[in-house]
Amino acid sequence: MFFKTIDFSRYSSIKIGQPTEVLMIEKEDILPSDRYLIGGANNVLVSPAPPPLMMLSKDFAYMKQTEDGMLEIGAAMPTGRIVSYARKHDLSGFEFCAKLPGTLGGMLAMNAGVKTYEIFNILQSVEIDRNWIPKENIPYGYRYARLNGTATAARFPAKAGFNRELLDTLLAMRNNQPHHPSAGSAFKNPPDDYAGRLIEAAGLKGLKKGAMQWSNLHANFLINLGGGSYEDARYLIDLAKEKVFETFGITLQEEIKIL
Repeated sequence: MFFKTIDFSRYSSIKIGQPTEVLMIEKEDILPSDRYLIGGANNVLVSPAPPPLMMLSKDFAYMKQTEDGMLEIGAAMPTGRIVSYARKHDLSGFEFCAKLPGTLGGMLAMNAGVKTYEIFNILQSVEIDRNWIPKENIPYGYRYARLNGTATAARFPAKAGFNRELLDTLLAMRNNQPHHPSAGSAFKNPPDDYAGRLIEAAGLKGLKKGAMQWSNLHANFLINLGGGSYEDARYLIDLAKEKVFETFGITLQEEIKIL
């Protein structure tokens, strides 16, 4: 293992943070239990005083098909490369990953998905703290998974039939999302409702604080107009929770991870 300085104002998708020392984990290293694991930093908001951080090195960015008909993917593998591999080898089930930035590890940690497509739907098992755990033994649901350790790889049944039409449909959905830097959806959708609708109905769509704004295009996207700060992002997140609760009696739960 070794330390690497990562500037989160450049590396994170929301472009907020500062240069921070991150412990890089290599293939044979003992996995620390006292550090927060980050992947592509696509759904994180890094504070001026984050907890100790770690990241999987490129040792964990691999894909291989096993003799028992499984596709094994390292947790540091970017989602875009997973889709490219699936297309090249005519494998089905991974089309929705094109809609999601980041790495497999981040997808596993939050059971990431698009509409009815979620990573746990196609998952067979996860390597957690060097042990393979069947999906059935991992508590999971809408935008959460209790991994109780560090996920370094996952296995999926290798099924033939890449669906190009589905891929095109999911990619087209991205045109309805803001193109400014953001961390994706700020809040999880409450049961039978949408966080974006609630934020808009509470009168916050388009609201700015400094260089941060609830997007005019999709109210559940907190966007950085350029040089946005952690403090302004937190202000808007906390304000949305307060106003939605006051208006509807609903407590929004963050999908973004605040470090």
